[in-house]
Amino acid sequence: MIIKSPRTLFVLGSLLVSLSACQSNPQMGVEKSPKSSVKVDVENSVSESGVYSFMLDNGMKVLVKPDHRSPVAVSQVWYKVGGSYEYAGVTGVSHALEHMMFKGTKNLKPGEFSEIIAANGGSENAFTGKDYTAYFQRISSDRLELCLEHEADRMRNLQLSDDEFKKEIEVIKEERRTRTDDNPSSLTYERFNAAAFINSSYQQPIIGWMNDLDNMQLSDLNKWYQTWYAPNNATLVVAGDVDPQQIYSWAKKYFGALKPSTIVPPKPRHEVAQMGERRITVKVPAKVPYLLMGYKVPVLKNIKPENENDIYALEVLAGVLDGGNSSRLSQQLVRESEIAASAGAGYDPYARQQTLFLFDGSPRDGHSVSELEKAIKKQIIQIQKTPPSKPEMERVKAQVMASSVYEKDSVFYQAMQLGTLETVGVGWQKKDDYLKKVQQVTAEQVQGVAKKYLIENNLTVAVLDPQPMDTQQSRKRHAAGGRRGH
Repeated sequence: MIIKSPRTLFVLGSLLVSLSACQSNPQMGVEKSPKSSVKVDVENSVSESGVYSFMLDNGMKVLVKPDHRSPVAVSQVWYKVGGSYEYAGVTGVSHALEHMMFKGTKNLKPGEFSEIIAANGGSENAFTGKDYTAYFQRISSDRLELCLEHEADRMRNLQLSDDEFKKEIEVIKEERRTRTDDNPSSLTYERFNAAAFINSSYQQPIIGWMNDLDNMQLSDLNKWYQTWYAPNNATLVVAGDVDPQQIYSWAKKYFGALKPSTIVPPKPRHEVAQMGERRITVKVPAKVPYLLMGYKVPVLKNIKPENENDIYALEVLAGVLDGGNSSRLSQQLVRESEIAASAGAGYDPYARQQTLFLFDGSPRDGHSVSELEKAIKKQIIQIQKTPPSKPEMERVKAQVMASSVYEKDSVFYQAMQLGTLETVGVGWQKKDDYLKKVQQVTAEQVQGVAKKYLIENNLTVAVLDPQPMDTQQSRKRHAAGGRRGH
């Protein structure tokens, strides 16, 4: 998933980030190992964009993006498993296992990995998405080796304790209550996805249904760990002030000895054809109404090659509708007609399965959700009838270029791009296509995808109907031990 800050709403529910406890311990340091004698043909392993790609003998992929502007590095280990890999009864297990990955190995006590990183001036974290789970560290490049050493350790040597699990599952359940059950817009988004998808596993929340969390057992996590956490189901991405040859040597040293597993990909769960508009109403205590609309659209991984330009046209369409103060939704719905207090649109082409082109918003006082929905549909119809103007197209393409330049300033984002593309099955090489393909999109192509995909038969609508707030029944917050910052 490429995270775009103007559309952060649509990242909500698709990514869960875990903040691990980091306690400083000045006694801990890193002892540099001697230069490894392992050699690889570095010159023939680099792409035009400066990304080095290696494959270890056990099937683990290693991607390196040097950036020497600052003496820091980012290390990320991505696993091809997330919420969409789960099935009924174990929803939320990927995220639960992510929490438990900080609870100790055969060689480290619970929390010790985090303490080591903090003691060496670094920070570390983890996140679970629909299609991946990833663990990362930011650290001075001369301390990077210890990150790889300990990531390799917990890839195969995790020790799952029933006592730790019983505490952590309560933390996760409280996280669900706080972020979803007691958050009206998040709850609406969850029910919206459940209505939009019938067979696709994208109908499931990443954090899991509460009933599944209530009944989750440590054995579920053990099975998940043994099934998916293996070098041949992982990608190591390193970006920053690093030497590709050295990274390969360290990867070979720490990860190379780990045995691969037999990875059986999950059975395809293709979404059934939608045969008409779907609509739900969510009635919960809330202060303001809220509207969600989603049209089923393809993603880069599953679209036919001859239709690939549709992906980039959908990206531009999202920018025309919601790309800053000059975009159509902001200009015409929020400022001019004042129907909307907020209105947005978004599209994420980097997923394993068919996804949604999303609209959302809340009506301004004195206007209804129905009026807002009609106003959004009017904007869609206008583009279906008349292509975007030349200034609109130039604005969106300029924004894409500016965002690309800004994003390159972040070694973390450079690594995120590579890890996402590789893990969802698109391939990291597609990174080099994005700017060129977007710049080639025509106004007529934008009009074409609006006519092709933004149609009633592809539409699901969810409306949050606010009910009176009952402060007398508000839940007292508590978590049964463990860390809360997830």
